[in-house]
Amino acid sequence: MTSFGQVLRGLDWSYLTDLLQQLIPALLCIMIHEICHGAAAYALGDRTAATQGRLSLNPLHHIDWFGLLMLAVFHFGWARPVQVDMRNFRHHKRDMAITALAGPVSNFLLSALALFLLGYFYRDLIGSAAGQFVFRLLRYTAILSISLGLFNLIPIPPLDGSKVLFSFLPDRLYARLMVLERYGMILLIVLVVMMNRVFEVSPVAAASGAVYDIFARIAVFADSLRG
Repeated sequence: MTSFGQVLRGLDWSYLTDLLQQLIPALLCIMIHEICHGAAAYALGDRTAATQGRLSLNPLHHIDWFGLLMLAVFHFGWARPVQVDMRNFRHHKRDMAITALAGPVSNFLLSALALFLLGYFYRDLIGSAAGQFVFRLLRYTAILSISLGLFNLIPIPPLDGSKVLFSFLPDRLYARLMVLERYGMILLIVLVVMMNRVFEVSPVAAASGAVYDIFARIAVFADSLRG
């Protein structure tokens, strides 16, 4: 009679590990991105995100499940937006731009950290199956975090880049354009689909690859520290 242990050993776990290698980095990238939005707003005087529990390390507080799926599969996606009340800022447009930038900047820093750890512990990770799993997690986190950061810098509402760009506009025009946030996601999805049809490689993917190649030098540097 076949034991339960033998059944488990006979299962093909590759699908589960592949799924985890996509979902764990996606959760981490989205969570850090949104927490940093909330933390920046808090530092600038708006406590809305804190009162709504959006500074929590619990990923369930931040997930938009469709946006998470898009991020894991297509390398662009979104979380539940952090609510910000601009009236609590001393300098409304400037502080909103800083709050918006905090998300993409956090993604670039997370990518740099992941690549540093990947490079520094590379020799320890490649020797075992568990180590190779961690290696792939770190590498995918770096790739996905760069993609998320760049995607959010596109100046189309409701992405972070629009809040930075609009901060340079006159107050009256700024208020009108911010209203577009409710329609921006539809426009954004249409734009991404069109770009994928027109270009052999989407501009976001091409830019992400170029930035990753630059960031990869961090891993080389980290490896050199071990001699």
